Amino acid sequence: MQNTLEVSETPKRPFPVLPTMKILALGRFVATPTPEQLKTIFPKEVPDTFRLYLAGKIEQMWARQDQKGPVFLLNLTSVQEAHALLEALPLGQAKLMEFEYIEITPLTPLHMLLTEGWANGAK
Repeated sequence: MQNTLEVSETPKRPFPVLPTMKILALGRFVATPTPEQLKTIFPKEVPDTFRLYLAGKIEQMWARQDQKGPVFLLNLTSVQEAHALLEALPLGQAKLMEFEYIEITPLTPLHMLLTEGWANGAK
């Protein structure tokens, strides 16, 4: 009798895998900063964040309407690099801020417009 291993196949993706172009970082305060923390950390956090913007690492930045933290669109292609960059900011060093990182790619269904049949309007 022969032993066989079942190999589970990964389902085929409907769209091609494209390279990461940017990282969306959704910030969240782990704890609400105290007034003392605001006085000591924010005078460093704001200029350090602005330096990242001027260096082209942060393309856009917003505040969440629920005031849970910032949202950054980063000109980076690696979640690891984004994590290291934002963790080095004063709020990250104080363990008061954490981020969810989302890799952004080109809109993948657009490739269908360039394939045979779609480009000339055929169905």
